[in-house]
Amino acid sequence: MLIKWVLCTIPAPVKEKKEALGEVLNGDRLVSAPYKLEFLSEKEAEIACTRKLTKEEVAKFRTAVSKDYFFQMYYDDLPIWGFLGKVDKEGKADPSECKYYLFKHLIFEIFHNKDRVIEITVRSDPNALVDLTEDEPVNVDFMYTVKWKETDTPFEKRMDKYAHDEESADDDEETGWKYIHGDVFRYPKYKSLFAAALGSGTQLFTLTIFIFILALVGVFYPYNRGALFTALVVIYALTSGIAGYTAASFYCQLEGTNWVRNLLLTGSLFCGPLFVTFCFLNTVAIAYKATVALPFGTIVVIFLIWALVTSPLLVLGGIAGKNSKAEFQAPCRTTKYPREIPPFPWYRKTVPQMAMAGFLPFSAIYIELYYIFASVWGHRIYTIYSILFIVFIILLIVTAFITVALTYFQLAAEDHEWWWRSFLCGGSTGLFIYAYCLYYYNARSDMSGFMQTSFFFGYMACICYGFFLMLGAIGFRASLFFVRHIYRSIKCE
Repeated sequence: MLIKWVLCTIPAPVKEKKEALGEVLNGDRLVSAPYKLEFLSEKEAEIACTRKLTKEEVAKFRTAVSKDYFFQMYYDDLPIWGFLGKVDKEGKADPSECKYYLFKHLIFEIFHNKDRVIEITVRSDPNALVDLTEDEPVNVDFMYTVKWKETDTPFEKRMDKYAHDEESADDDEETGWKYIHGDVFRYPKYKSLFAAALGSGTQLFTLTIFIFILALVGVFYPYNRGALFTALVVIYALTSGIAGYTAASFYCQLEGTNWVRNLLLTGSLFCGPLFVTFCFLNTVAIAYKATVALPFGTIVVIFLIWALVTSPLLVLGGIAGKNSKAEFQAPCRTTKYPREIPPFPWYRKTVPQMAMAGFLPFSAIYIELYYIFASVWGHRIYTIYSILFIVFIILLIVTAFITVALTYFQLAAEDHEWWWRSFLCGGSTGLFIYAYCLYYYNARSDMSGFMQTSFFFGYMACICYGFFLMLGAIGFRASLFFVRHIYRSIKCE
């Protein structure tokens, strides 16, 4: 906002500078100032002008001083800033008792190297003040002092100081995400569940990568019936060690002690809901005498794979993770007591943030979802795995970037509880996929009856839950990398 006040009465009219388009769009409206700064000409308490301020102008200046308005000038294209005045609040609890003062004496210090101006600073004389507390007319003699000093800084480097000052100001002023550096690496609540979710999500991500590799080399050709489901069972069993290692290692980094319970939670976090869903749906299939009901022999084989392969590898991975002795790399020391989180509007809470985080990745895969659903639940054959892999990579990239962005906004709002939020925001795409199931069932499919409905929504719930864990792990890993990076770049005591 630009407010024009007549500070001085001078003989010559005020000259307005002709701004370029960019200056106009930036809000710059430059005019000539009444200060005469001739090269190497020093002045002491020179009167720039005399002005009698009316009651209305006194009130305007008092408002400007109370709101910390400042002026900006340019001399030889070098910027200088200064405040219009100050508020004396010392020893006054009531704001109505504060004193408001206007600075009337500016002191310019100009540094030169031979015939070139290198630097200019301006400060206000703290002893030359005009009292603006009362709405009374006041006479003001606006004065200025000019001092010239020599420096060895070459003309080519005269802007370096301004860049350094800006960086120093950023370091000194801790606001937003810098303000909470002592809390941002405070371990999350329910860290055993968090580590288990991270381990399960990492295992499912590895499983997906292996499935894509097999698909791209031509293992799942159209007439190789059942190859995909066989690969899912076998690869899931073989990758359980990854879940155990990731969960136990991260749990120990978070200074967890009961790693055995953490392993049990990791092993049951995805398999538990999947087993309950399978038991219910298989019972429904048996009741309807459908061929999709698994025979007892197949169930025994799957149980033996789980007991003899999945569980031992999970335990071995957990032991390896516990013994890895990895430490959590936090660039900032965590304070003893957590900082209070300020209140937020409704759209900054977890559920609205999850909705925003899940929509964009879902929109990236929306078109491809129809063909996948038609292949899994219809009679179409899906063969273009290369396109599907590209869509999957796009999904990962968009999920990582949107989660990092929302994590940054959360930290900038001084909310340091970002661990679970980043996982939930990353995995929220799985909820959107399940919502798409409702649309596909009603608008695109011909399924009906209790059995078809229960099979569709039951197994799709497990698949979307798997996507939730996998993308949640991706979102958290991306946010953790980002948070470590930005806090490593600041000075943390």
